[in-house]
Amino acid sequence: MQLYDKDLLSMQEVRELVGAAKAAQMELATKDQAYVDRIVKSIADAGVRNAERLGKMAWEDTGFGKPEDKLIKNIFASKYVYEYIKDMKTIGEIEHDEKRGLTVLAVPMGVIAGIVPSTNPTSTVFYKAEISIKAGNAIVFSPHPAAKRCIGEAVKVVRQAIAEAGGNPDLVSVVSIPTMQATDALMKHPDTALILATGGSAMVRSAYSSGTPALGVGPGNGPAYIEKTANVAEAVRKILLSKTFDNGTICASEQSVICDDDMAATVQAEMERQGAYFLSDAERDQLGKFILRGNGTMNPEIVGKSVKTIANLAKLTNVPENARVLVAREDGVGRGHPYSNEKLGPILAFYTGVDYKDVCKKCIEILRYEGSGHTFSMHSQNDELIRYFAERVPASRIIVNTPSSLGGIGATTGLMPSLTLGCGASGGSATSDNVGPMNLINKRYIAKGIKTMEEIKAEAPTCVDGICGYPPTTSVTNQNIDIDAIVKMIVEKLNA
Repeated sequence: MQLYDKDLLSMQEVRELVGAAKAAQMELATKDQAYVDRIVKSIADAGVRNAERLGKMAWEDTGFGKPEDKLIKNIFASKYVYEYIKDMKTIGEIEHDEKRGLTVLAVPMGVIAGIVPSTNPTSTVFYKAEISIKAGNAIVFSPHPAAKRCIGEAVKVVRQAIAEAGGNPDLVSVVSIPTMQATDALMKHPDTALILATGGSAMVRSAYSSGTPALGVGPGNGPAYIEKTANVAEAVRKILLSKTFDNGTICASEQSVICDDDMAATVQAEMERQGAYFLSDAERDQLGKFILRGNGTMNPEIVGKSVKTIANLAKLTNVPENARVLVAREDGVGRGHPYSNEKLGPILAFYTGVDYKDVCKKCIEILRYEGSGHTFSMHSQNDELIRYFAERVPASRIIVNTPSSLGGIGATTGLMPSLTLGCGASGGSATSDNVGPMNLINKRYIAKGIKTMEEIKAEAPTCVDGICGYPPTTSVTNQNIDIDAIVKMIVEKLNA
């Protein structure tokens, strides 16, 4: 007989954790930048020390990705994030403009609700803990149930690091009884100031509909265009490296490869040379029925799994042992074209277009179907074409000549190192940023008067018969202009 109600216990735990986090955050709000930075550095150092152990634990718990890549993710979320944010001014006065009479103060939001996915469990803890505390906030994590153990251990490491730096460990805590009711209670708690929602679409929608301000992400479904000026071998190397990193669990990773029709044979041959296996028509149909569920969403059985595992699950018998990715030729987008969806595993769609304009249209179609506002990648030496695509494709990150997964999160680019990639309005997100500390503060403006009412009235336009306007600042009649010369020049050009 059950002697307790798990849901009620989890909800009560949330109330206690948020209460303790609120008290710790109010204490932190009295401290200076140096104090906050010392805590953040301690967390980063602890993340690096425990990167291998926690990476292995994350892989054991979830079965997603690779232990050696989880290690790299933990170092990225600890050291790379810290190095990028360490010199940011996030406490007290952060801007001052004497001429405009403006001073800007950073104001912490309070308690952050951190939703942690199973694909990047331990790395997300370090990343979100660092950016939250850097901005003067506390954070309470709601873990994915499948990764409860490793997330709990990561939080334990973070709390110890905070204590070692002289801070209050309650700045970071985690729900130990993860239930849907607990997550809902955390998101709707009156002392929860903001939700950092990283996870599936359903979770993100729930965060946005909770009534609490939220920063969420959308699905990634980024095409990778290999343009004619690219070094094809190098482009393929980077794409396959990116797609196989942690078995494709980073949402910024490439989901399809696209090139001009007249490059298709060259690109395919190079992909095959580097370990890609192009499916036959029958194999494409067979795997296509497996990678999506009946409701059109991604089958979780493919997430973060190796080519060998996916091939066995889909009963593909001809896939070579050394195949690195599975590639399916695709000619459409949407329902009935399963490879046009996001695939968080080593599976790629392969498209071609008549020319760069046709390719651009197809990339737009793919992203608008799924992945709008997320990431697009391109391999090219033509800056004009790169700008052409950047001005048209609905993506917040245009990743050029680098692995899209690592470039999108800011590991190989100058973007903010982040594991929460905003998709902007087109992707249903509140921001298009790689989310960092500056997204987790409010700004308080001190604005001094620099004009009097008399000055404003004196600057008002002249109104005649209900029409207002300012006189021209210069008069044509006062300028020494040779009208005859101008007319002569125009006539000569017309007759040329």
